[in-house]
Amino acid sequence: MSDAAAGRLSTADLPMFFEPHHHDLAARLVAAAPAIAAAEAAADEPARDRAAVAAMADAGLFALVAPPDGAVDAWALCLAREMLGHASPRADSIFAVQGLGTYALGAAGGAARAAELAAFARGERVAAFALTEPDAGSDVAALTTRATRDGDGWILDGDKHLISNLGLADHATVLATVDPAAGRKGITAFWVPLDAAGVTITRQDPIAPHPLGALALRGCRVGGDAVIGPVGGGFRLAMQTLDTYRVSVGAAAVGMARRALDEAARFVRARHQFGKSLADQPLVQAHLADMIVDLDAARLLVLRAAWARDRAAAGVRVTTEVSIAKLAATEAAQRVIDRAVQLFGGRGVLAGAVVEHLYRAIRPLRIYEGTSEIQRTIIGRAVAAAEAPTP
Repeated sequence: MSDAAAGRLSTADLPMFFEPHHHDLAARLVAAAPAIAAAEAAADEPARDRAAVAAMADAGLFALVAPPDGAVDAWALCLAREMLGHASPRADSIFAVQGLGTYALGAAGGAARAAELAAFARGERVAAFALTEPDAGSDVAALTTRATRDGDGWILDGDKHLISNLGLADHATVLATVDPAAGRKGITAFWVPLDAAGVTITRQDPIAPHPLGALALRGCRVGGDAVIGPVGGGFRLAMQTLDTYRVSVGAAAVGMARRALDEAARFVRARHQFGKSLADQPLVQAHLADMIVDLDAARLLVLRAAWARDRAAAGVRVTTEVSIAKLAATEAAQRVIDRAVQLFGGRGVLAGAVVEHLYRAIRPLRIYEGTSEIQRTIIGRAVAAAEAPTP
């Protein structure tokens, strides 16, 4: 997305909710935004992906998603994704999946795993998270990628698709079952080098450009040390990963919505119709009012979920709060961006327009890391069971 500005993060508009170290981080993020946005000027898609990685590495952002102790700061993560959503949805996707792909290593613990994470924290290496399959998305327990013991190692066979960072990543956390009859209790996480024999990557092209592909595993042998955590513990690791990163999807949506509002407000102030600026038209002002209400409601719910996630006791999940934030923010951002396109009129649907890019970029956020329908199921089940979110 060209001509991206750093924008105003929630720390500027809602300073009362942040500590001094959050404001320090926000200043770093705002300073890094122009270089990250400039990566979109590279010659082609692969070059733009690599430039985005380099810009984020130079800014030290990957340390936020690959801490050596595995203790991801959800509040800091949300601030980073808010900035990235505003400046470059491509960079945001790469950044988030770096965290998804390495989270299990940190959660599993151990000195060797912590040492391996260091290169990812510096952005020298890139990770992917291979969970989704052609016939297993929201229903994680239905995955069919098989891991079979082979001496002191394992043989992996199966297909993954819609896997972000493929083409950039050198390793992936791959979820596979060691016992299909065991359901979720058979699912195990493996750390797989993507240059291993038996690994084939096929590029897939999403509507909002970022590195995406299908992963075919055919007799891929990995050592016994490739298992992350306990055998059969992969489902739990996957859920921990999603609980940590799902709230940050809402933060990315907030950043995209803020960018759309910024672009729309600037346009309607400058555009004149019927003898006055669009900004003076009552119906245009009504659109702007609805946009800012949606934006503020979304970011407050994201902040609440991040607060709950960071303060939860070990082993305590805050799934409902996170689902509320993810659902509300992504759906609200879709509405905000749609209104921005409407305010731009014909210019808004021209390829290359900022709001046109945002219109494509926001749509996947309502699907990945749990569709809006899955979030509604989680929330509705909690309400029906009288498990109200704890503010």
